[in-house]
Amino acid sequence: MSKNLPSISLAFCEGTSDKVYKTAIEEAKGKYVVNFAFGRRGSTLNTGTKTNQPVSLEEAQKIYDKLVLSKTGKGYKIVGGAEGLGTSVANAVVDKDQRDTGLRPQLLNPITEEEAEAYLTDDDWCAQEKFDGKRMTIRKSVDIVAANKKGLSIGYPDTIASSLALIALDAYFVTDGEAVGDVFNVFDLLECHNTDLRDEPYSDRIDMLKTFIGGGSKAVVVAETAIGTTAKRKMMAKLKASGKEGIVFKKLSAKWYAGRPESGGSAVKCKYWASCSCVVSKINAKRSIQVSLEGQPVGNVTIPPNKEIPAVGQVVEIKYLYVAGKGGSLYQPIYLNVRDDVDESECTFKDQKLKYKSQDED
Repeated sequence: MSKNLPSISLAFCEGTSDKVYKTAIEEAKGKYVVNFAFGRRGSTLNTGTKTNQPVSLEEAQKIYDKLVLSKTGKGYKIVGGAEGLGTSVANAVVDKDQRDTGLRPQLLNPITEEEAEAYLTDDDWCAQEKFDGKRMTIRKSVDIVAANKKGLSIGYPDTIASSLALIALDAYFVTDGEAVGDVFNVFDLLECHNTDLRDEPYSDRIDMLKTFIGGGSKAVVVAETAIGTTAKRKMMAKLKASGKEGIVFKKLSAKWYAGRPESGGSAVKCKYWASCSCVVSKINAKRSIQVSLEGQPVGNVTIPPNKEIPAVGQVVEIKYLYVAGKGGSLYQPIYLNVRDDVDESECTFKDQKLKYKSQDED
């Protein structure tokens, strides 16, 4: 049997994170297993296996390739061993590397409406709308480059590009926001005129953003920001009454950081409607699909006439009110869109944090 079995080393460096991940196919009892090790660089690594019992080399290769694809999809970079990958996975990794802009957004941890009270009454926190669109970090130098939440280059409406070009003229800048249709809602300014603003407090960055963008245009607008308890309560009530997705709280004194902390953080989100990323597991009749988490169906949802029916295996975003209980289905699900920035490996009950119906609800 071949001794040249695949093994690979990956690294993830972003914000305060400096992690390594190693995985390899190893021979065991005449068959093969896929083992891994992970942890912070320089520390003792945690170990585990993706195969509870030895499998064929072909099956081990599939497990290995899927694991590497999942990790590179989350921002890990290959630092050794790429020659052991299957052709299709190697091509996918190369494509991601070529599309990697180096831009990473600040991601928010979720909080409940009950937990939101502490942020409403703390004057060091402001509030903004939680937009229901596509996250977009934009860098303008000679050209305009837009990145999704994974840092991969994506397309953007011409109206947004034209407006940014007119607003900024020849200025270099990096800004963060959310595109809803043809409108780019901007809520942070990270670089401007060759000056890095990430270490400045958010209160200063939002003020500079307002000055930089100015009145903006119909295609590029600065997100409305509420400061003070009264203004934040008014915004929260208005957003909820108008059926908006939710509200975001950001710490005014905080510096900017990339990625999402394990818990807490200086920016959090509170959704009124919940949403989750699911895998399409079946195409039903009458423009309906079945969606699943970890291979377990969690409901069926109708695809609107103006949207294409996604394919089995694609990841889609579904908005819903709640789940009745463990093992239940999404209640009043609404199809939003395909998620090309979310991997199937992220479609788990743990990662999606389903909102279950409380005992007090009728």
